[in-house]
Amino acid sequence: MRFPLALTAKIAAYIVGHKLKKTDKFATVLQLEPLHTCNLTCTGCGRIREYSTSLKDVMPLADCLQAPIECNAPMVSICGGEPLIYPQIEALTHGILNDQGRIVYLCTNGMFMRRKMRAYMAREFAKEPAKVEAWIAELTKQELMSEKDAAEVRKGPKDAAAPVMAPHPAFYWNVHLDGLEYTHDLIVEREGVFKECVLAMRMAKILGYQVATNTTIYKETDMKEVEDMYEFLSELGIDGHTISPGYDYDAAKKDMVERLNLQPENFFLTREMTREKFKDITDWMQRFTLFGTPVYFEFLAGLRELTCSAWAIPTRNIRGWKGPCYVMTDAKGHYATYQEMLAEVKWENYGVVNGEARDPRCSNCMMHCGYEPSAAIGRKENTKPGDLWKNIKFNFGPRPKPSGRGKTINAFNGVGSGKGHLTGPQRPPLNATSPASCSTASAPAEDAKPDAAELASR
Repeated sequence: MRFPLALTAKIAAYIVGHKLKKTDKFATVLQLEPLHTCNLTCTGCGRIREYSTSLKDVMPLADCLQAPIECNAPMVSICGGEPLIYPQIEALTHGILNDQGRIVYLCTNGMFMRRKMRAYMAREFAKEPAKVEAWIAELTKQELMSEKDAAEVRKGPKDAAAPVMAPHPAFYWNVHLDGLEYTHDLIVEREGVFKECVLAMRMAKILGYQVATNTTIYKETDMKEVEDMYEFLSELGIDGHTISPGYDYDAAKKDMVERLNLQPENFFLTREMTREKFKDITDWMQRFTLFGTPVYFEFLAGLRELTCSAWAIPTRNIRGWKGPCYVMTDAKGHYATYQEMLAEVKWENYGVVNGEARDPRCSNCMMHCGYEPSAAIGRKENTKPGDLWKNIKFNFGPRPKPSGRGKTINAFNGVGSGKGHLTGPQRPPLNATSPASCSTASAPAEDAKPDAAELASR
């Protein structure tokens, strides 16, 4: 199956239950942002720009744990900012997974993953040293762990009672990757990030974690490169991928002009451009383990229309429940409760219906946070005969197998952070290296400044 049976059944039962009750609006996925602090400055990111005045703030743990209960979404995407900077991320993840029984996607740029996994290994070493020694042997052999780090793991946990980021059947590392090395490092504006992501994902698979990736498509994205990236990741055993067109955040556009001297219209997609970019997505969903629904992918390819259901993937952050959606903030901006947001937002004023944008900011949006739930829950105005069976067949069908082509992909094709996207200053690509030679020596130090402690203290 593309998605574990227990998780698929859990989500399906939840949606069917609401459909039988004829619930008008309900949450399917909660996007939880415990903080907006980040160690990167990705060019297209609106979060660190919109919330630039509150980057020092964090949500109390109790509020974070209450948010999934309040909206009762079966799945929680912990995002931000960089959520691994959140001081209580282990307790938050443990509470949602183990105490509440929900599915968790932890969206990360990958830079602190190996540190968190070493903490898990240290705890396990105190209980099963032979098992951990086998891990250490494999990780050091593949140059995914240094001897110094291995020695630290053997010391055991600093606090045996403290929660750690452990593998769990309902937990996914969801790693941000927007292209192969050269392109991804340009977008995140820092050299070496792609290599660190690959190292962390390889380590995660050895330790038994589930790993997914998330990719945002922009105007200058080379879709052939994204296809190559999926081929490469298939060979690493990555469990699945989410993909979505980018959104032209007002805050991100302003920053691009003022800080980078770039023109947003050269970066963000129009609706027509999105359909051109995604014209092969229905083929990709048969070849790669894409998470989502074929109905949404058909929408991206321009084969059908969907209406927006932003209320189904709500966002809770340091200021409250963000309305009307993940990418837009209305006049009131943030609401005290999920139910208050449902009641007060004028949902009929947003989205695109019959080709007409109800709000100018909706004109070019085809993001998963608004349209994927419309495909998943089967809104009456969107449904076509056979859609239910199409979704079932897709998600319960076998996972596509690697084609073998990923072994030939030049994934490590040079770095050049420049100051922005592909229009920024660039270096010629470095000599290519193979996945096997992507060692700890070639990656940036995980503790490279600014680190979590420094960021949190700003």
